[in-house]
Amino acid sequence: MLRGKQDMLLDWVVYSAKTVTHYFGRFPVDSVGIKLQVTGGHAVRFGQAFGGESPLLRVVIGENVKAEALRRDWILVHEMVHLAMADVPVENRWWLEGLATYVESIARAQRGHLTEEFVWNGFYHRMPQGLPQSGDRGLDMTPTWGRTYWGGAMFCLLADVEIRRLTGNRSSLRDALRGVLEDGYSMHANATLMQIFESGDRATGVSVLVPMYQRMKADPFPVDLDKLWRDLGVAFDNDAIVYDDSAPLAHIRRAMLKS
Repeated sequence: MLRGKQDMLLDWVVYSAKTVTHYFGRFPVDSVGIKLQVTGGHAVRFGQAFGGESPLLRVVIGENVKAEALRRDWILVHEMVHLAMADVPVENRWWLEGLATYVESIARAQRGHLTEEFVWNGFYHRMPQGLPQSGDRGLDMTPTWGRTYWGGAMFCLLADVEIRRLTGNRSSLRDALRGVLEDGYSMHANATLMQIFESGDRATGVSVLVPMYQRMKADPFPVDLDKLWRDLGVAFDNDAIVYDDSAPLAHIRRAMLKS
């Protein structure tokens, strides 16, 4: 591989690591192996995270990818977020993937790498994929793609908003996750979801994650996303995002993407 391409990929790895470090307050693990596998094309194609004593990230990258495409891509940040969370039973996979889906956007926006409009546009149009469909059960019992990735992300969004609401914006999901990491629940560890959520609730001082999980783990628990967007003051007019700063939770929306 040419030296220039190596430097470009190293810059991307460092940029992604700094983004995750900023969000969690430190990099989640002491060391991690990163395997960049080159294939045809112009984009980042795929990523995987492997835990245990020696965590490993594998990312498949097009040989003709440009620096601009790397900066726009979400995959390496997503995989690095996995490093900050203990492995959980297979029925809780929605938490791991939903968390990485949600935090990736928030963390990149907090670093100034995504615009507010980009993040809210993505949440507004993609979050409905996480809503329960006919015949679905709770998050632990419906391992579909939509419920795993966007149902999990929706859980994170609801938790973030509720933690901020109960604490007057003094704490957030980020504080809960930092507490989880400080309690030793990184990708090196194995844990139950209740252990993780109890740790997160201790860190914020409010009971949000545990009762939300108890409501949503077995029951489909339909969420009124339209009301949530109205309360946050997020709407679209002719495909353009419009903010209502008089909405009851607008102050929370404005704080969520701040560093």
